[in-house]
Amino acid sequence: MTGPRPPGHWAVAFSLNPPTYRHLHRGRRYRVVRAFRDFDGDDHPVGEAWTFLGYDANAYHDGLSLFVSVDGAQEWQIRLSTYPGHQDEIVRNLADYVDALGDGSPGA
Repeated sequence: MTGPRPPGHWAVAFSLNPPTYRHLHRGRRYRVVRAFRDFDGDDHPVGEAWTFLGYDANAYHDGLSLFVSVDGAQEWQIRLSTYPGHQDEIVRNLADYVDALGDGSPGA
């Protein structure tokens, strides 16, 4: 996980993408329900929570970046690789790893 960075740091990376990525909706809170390790080797334990800010996918590099805010003030990037044998299983089954926190509404 890369960060923290100031608000808006990665906005250009995800601003042209839709506000949703699969079950993740921009501005809503989520928690890790199944631990995983990201591309950078950082662990995301069960219970880790953050607000989803957006995403960027790079098919050329087999990559997916999720942009999140853990504290509501700064931003982090969670990099995942869709290349077989890396985090492809996590990306394919993201809803098994990350679930809505509370009722899923913004700020919940």
